[in-house]
Amino acid sequence: MRLSVIAASALISLAPALAQTTGSINVSGAHARVTPASPSFDIFLQRLWPQAQARGISRATFDLAFRGVTPDASIVALTKKQSEFSAPIWSYLENAVGGTRIQRGRDAAAENATVLAQVEARYGVPKEVVLGVWGMETNYGSFKGGKDVIRSLATLASIRYRGDFFRDELLIALELIEKGYAGRDELRGSWAGAMGHTQFMPSSYLKHAVDWTGDGHADIWSSTSDALASTANYLRNHGWAPGLPWGMEVSLPDRFDHRLDKASFAAFASAGVRRVDGKALPSSGSGRLFYPAGHTGPVLLLTANFDVIKKYNSSDAYALAVGHLGDRIMGRPAIQADWPVKAARLDMAGTKDLQRRLKALGLYDHDADGRIGTGTREAVRQYQISAGEIPDGYPTPALLARMRGKR
Repeated sequence: MRLSVIAASALISLAPALAQTTGSINVSGAHARVTPASPSFDIFLQRLWPQAQARGISRATFDLAFRGVTPDASIVALTKKQSEFSAPIWSYLENAVGGTRIQRGRDAAAENATVLAQVEARYGVPKEVVLGVWGMETNYGSFKGGKDVIRSLATLASIRYRGDFFRDELLIALELIEKGYAGRDELRGSWAGAMGHTQFMPSSYLKHAVDWTGDGHADIWSSTSDALASTANYLRNHGWAPGLPWGMEVSLPDRFDHRLDKASFAAFASAGVRRVDGKALPSSGSGRLFYPAGHTGPVLLLTANFDVIKKYNSSDAYALAVGHLGDRIMGRPAIQADWPVKAARLDMAGTKDLQRRLKALGLYDHDADGRIGTGTREAVRQYQISAGEIPDGYPTPALLARMRGKR
């Protein structure tokens, strides 16, 4: 899914239930308000038909899909609720991995032990990572979303939320109906159009869904086996490297040169970087250091597989939660270092200001959206190097004040 399942999926709710992610997705269960068909929506459908026809969609399928469909007025507000980008990462992780989710994951692992082992053997994706995605997306199938996917996608596409992304997903959803991959009534999911146990967008279903049971239908909605195999297939197709962990918590030696950011594991070991759990670093390959809350908090050494998880959802917090949840399900320890919970944090307005200033310096070439992602972290890191500060890539109020010339 490029934006992935989640990018477009709803996001993890900070509510105790945490029914889903990509978030929570619990948003998927928000009560929809019926909105009368509007001239603009009608025009949208009129313009959509030639595009659908060009993809081989019949008029009968098109009319079936949109019969009685009106915009869903509850959806627009939900586009603004993305906790994986806005909540403190420690709060996000606590909600994502706390409560009963670890135990439920262990129960799910036991109940699906055979298929998980077979899926891991075929695709090379560890069962705990598949379980981590499943747990984050729908709390192991307990909340898959009950919205009409066609209606959700049409609503988002008609307002051009995220450009043409949702229009393209809508057209693919029509293709699923046309080709008999899914029935019209089967297309149920989140407010953003993500479907099934692990919240596939239509494009991901088309490319990666697996009929593991061999019954002629890749049923990500009702078949746990199909959904788990599809998830592993998705990750493998996006470059998962078998035998390589997603990452690990590490400790840094005194006077560590924080400019060492990306290197081989051998180079990190030579620089005194050590795993917190006492195990050796991988014998081959490379990684990069990640300071999710700055250099005063936990430090992680990530591998390329972390970036593969981000293909599912582009949020660092989400990928970290998937990996950490999977580790906890397997009985591995929680992150050991303390989080700087009392430290001052930038609000969204401050983050946007910082992004604009970084852009003016030629360090950042994305929109000033107030979300702290990979691009923002790297731009901050480059600025910190130029300013003689510890380059942890973590934006703070003090850093913004310095950029404003206040200190």
